[in-house]
Amino acid sequence: MTGLVDQLLNAPGWLVLVVTGLAVFAEDALFVGFVVPGETVAVLAGVAAERGQTSLAAAMAVVVAAAVAGDSVGYEVGKHLGQRLMRIRPLVHRQRRIRQAQDYLARRGAPAVFLGRWTAFFRAVMPALAGTARMPYGRFLAFNALGGLTWGVAVVTVGYLAGASYARVEHTFGRYAALAVAGIVLVAVAVIAIRRHRSDTRDPADHGCAEPPSA
Repeated sequence: MTGLVDQLLNAPGWLVLVVTGLAVFAEDALFVGFVVPGETVAVLAGVAAERGQTSLAAAMAVVVAAAVAGDSVGYEVGKHLGQRLMRIRPLVHRQRRIRQAQDYLARRGAPAVFLGRWTAFFRAVMPALAGTARMPYGRFLAFNALGGLTWGVAVVTVGYLAGASYARVEHTFGRYAALAVAGIVLVAVAVIAIRRHRSDTRDPADHGCAEPPSA
């Protein structure tokens, strides 16, 4: 684990930005968020920015642009595939959550696109469901852009602050102690992600997550 963290924290800045942009884009456009959450990669981009591998502004710009573009592609996928989209492999075993998202979209309308950005499952499927529901693209884009901007800035900032904490630990206790702490943090993130993915197959009533928090 420490070797992996060491590689991530020492990758060239351009590579960090490319990987971050692709991961965030694909999360919404291609549903790979069920496997590799773009949010985790975006946080790591913030860590890289704090370490000087890239600028904070560049990391934020890449994450926001990839989020908005990925949602827009997801919208078009839903618009053109319609209900056939529900038969693709990543969604077959998540029909309860899909129905939950559809109901939430029907009740909230376009604001559901913004609010869904803050929940892992909804972030991956809401753009496509908005396209399937034939939401006017202008309204979708407005809330998509707002969600992408606020979410992108927030998650990269979290990573930046985490990177500052890493630097303090490294300065005080040494490089290997800092890598060990970073490894523990990544393991914790992985455990949380796994628990979220497992919860996707359960009834929302079973784990008290009927919908994203209201604005």
